Amino acid sequence: MTARPLGIGLISVGWMGRAHSRAYRNVNEHYPELPVRPRLVVAADVVERNRTDAVELLGYERAVADYRDVLADPDVEAVSICSPNFLHREMALAAAEAGKPFWIEKPMGRGRAESADIARAAEGRGLVTAVGFSYRNPPAIARARELVASGRLGRITNVRVSFLADYSSNPDDPLTWRFERDRAGSGVYGDLLSHGFDLAMQLVGPIAEVTAVQETFLAERPRVVGATVGHHADAVGEPGPVENEDYAGVLARFENGAVGVFESSRVAVGPRAEYVVEVYGTEGSLRWDFQRMNELQVALRGSGEYGYTTVYAQPGDGDFARFQPGGGTGMGFDDLKTIEAVHFLRSVAEGVQHGPSVADGLAAAAVADAAERSGTTRQWTAVA
Repeated sequence: MTARPLGIGLISVGWMGRAHSRAYRNVNEHYPELPVRPRLVVAADVVERNRTDAVELLGYERAVADYRDVLADPDVEAVSICSPNFLHREMALAAAEAGKPFWIEKPMGRGRAESADIARAAEGRGLVTAVGFSYRNPPAIARARELVASGRLGRITNVRVSFLADYSSNPDDPLTWRFERDRAGSGVYGDLLSHGFDLAMQLVGPIAEVTAVQETFLAERPRVVGATVGHHADAVGEPGPVENEDYAGVLARFENGAVGVFESSRVAVGPRAEYVVEVYGTEGSLRWDFQRMNELQVALRGSGEYGYTTVYAQPGDGDFARFQPGGGTGMGFDDLKTIEAVHFLRSVAEGVQHGPSVADGLAAAAVADAAERSGTTRQWTAVA
C-alpha cells in the first residue's frame, strides 16, 4: 500500500519546533510501513529568521507570521504546537475549533484549569492528540513497564523520581518567560515534574494525594533583551523578580497503596539532565536515568548474586530495533521525538489514539496543581 501524504503545520519554530520537524522527517526511514508520509506544509513564527529557517533548513513549503494562517490552510491536516506555555491554551482551542488534530508540548496549559480547557475542547471535537511526554519512549522504559506489569518486582511498595537540572543554575541567566507566573504558570512543576508525574503513573498507576514543599532559591534575574529561543536569551540591565518555584519536593500516595517521593530542581549545580526513576517492589527493583537512557539497572530477588545488573536496551525492547541493530549502541533524544511523531501520525491516520493524549496531559497537570496547592497550605491534598 502506498503511503499518502499528510499535511503538517507547525506553530513556533523554536528549539522544540525544530525537534518536531526533524521527527517528522525521520519517521519514514524508521517506520516505512506507516500509512502516511508527513508533508511539511507551513510553519508560523513571529520572528523573521525563524520563518526563513523553516523553509530553507527545515523543509517547510512556506512560512507565515500568524499561526491562524496555519490552522486555516486546507492542506494542513495535523498541527504541532511548540509555542511558549502562555500561548498553549489559545492555540490548542483554535486548533480544536478548526478540527485539526494537534501534538502539543507540555505543560499543556498554565496549570490544571487551562489543561482541562484544552482536553475538553479536543475531546468535544473527537480529535486524536499527542502530548510531548518524551520520557515514556526509551526502550529501557518499555522494559521497565514490562517488569512491573509482569509482577517480577512483586507488589510495588515505593517509587522515587528525581528530575534535577542545571539549566537555570547561573544567577546571571536572563529572566525569560519561564520565570514569570503569568506566562509560564508554575516553574519546575510544569517544566520538569510533569514528566516525572506522568512517567511514574505510567509505571505504577494513578496518584491519589500529595504533600509538597517548594522554594525559589534565585529570587532575581537580569531582564531579557530580544527573543527567547528554548531556554536561552540575552540579558542586560536591571534585575527582575522570579515568580515561580526553582525547586519542589513532593510526597505522594498512589491509588494502589504505593508511596512516592518526587524531587525536582532547575538550579541544581552539577546535574545536567539527571532525570531518574526508581521503582521498588517486594521481589525486586529497577533504576533508570535519562543521562544513561539506554541502560536499566535491575535487581531481582533469587536471581543469583544479589545486586544490580546493568541491562542494555536491545532489539525487543520497545522500538529499539527501529533505530539500532544491537544492544550497546545508543539512541538519542531526537529518536524519542520520532517515536512521539509516529504515535501522533498513526493516531491521525487511523482515527484511534496512540500514545499520550490530552487526557494524560490533564492527569499530570492535576498532580502538579495539587502539589503546588499543598506547598502553600502545607497539608495533604487530593488529586482532582
